[in-house]
Amino acid sequence: MDAPIAVGAEAVVTVSEFLGRKAAVKTRVPKRYRHGELDRRIRAARTRNEVRVMQGARSDTVRTPVVYDVEMSGCSITMEFIEGVRVKDLLDADPSSSKEVCPLIGEALADMHNRGIAHGDFTTSNMILMPDGRLCIIDFSLGSINVGTEEMGVDIRLLQRAFSSAHSAVEGGFEAVMGSYVEKKTDAGTVLGKVEEIKNRARYT
Repeated sequence: MDAPIAVGAEAVVTVSEFLGRKAAVKTRVPKRYRHGELDRRIRAARTRNEVRVMQGARSDTVRTPVVYDVEMSGCSITMEFIEGVRVKDLLDADPSSSKEVCPLIGEALADMHNRGIAHGDFTTSNMILMPDGRLCIIDFSLGSINVGTEEMGVDIRLLQRAFSSAHSAVEGGFEAVMGSYVEKKTDAGTVLGKVEEIKNRARYT
């Protein structure tokens, strides 16, 4: 029997096997409060979008899980199981590890943004540091392609809030992320200006 490893608001992730390889299966579960056909269409659309964004985000700099199979009738994605430690857990256990991982975070985000891809939930809970030292980005449920500076700014703002709340013990962590981001991101100043705009919006609402 497949073992559940994560249960979210709209999906369950289980450990499984695909052609002899360890795999993760993400299944969007039906919502009883929605009309049956509408619910199916919403889950199917979100499943297709996640696969498209996850595959589009993958590059020499950005590691994402390899998609093995997509089953639209059940709204499930079978993908590579990523071995490693979640970055949130790593920073909680060893704040000094930020020196290694934070520049990788900034580089990966800049690479995605340079190609017009936003993650939508860019927090340390959705990153895994693999045994080989590479950073893998997971869970593109809220991701988008062909985005503008608004979506890019939201990615950065979400990460900034994660560091200020969940990782307050990590000294200079977010600054290290942004140092790497600015070095790699084309026209980074425009995105950073949008981040300030988003912060000010939240302050007065």
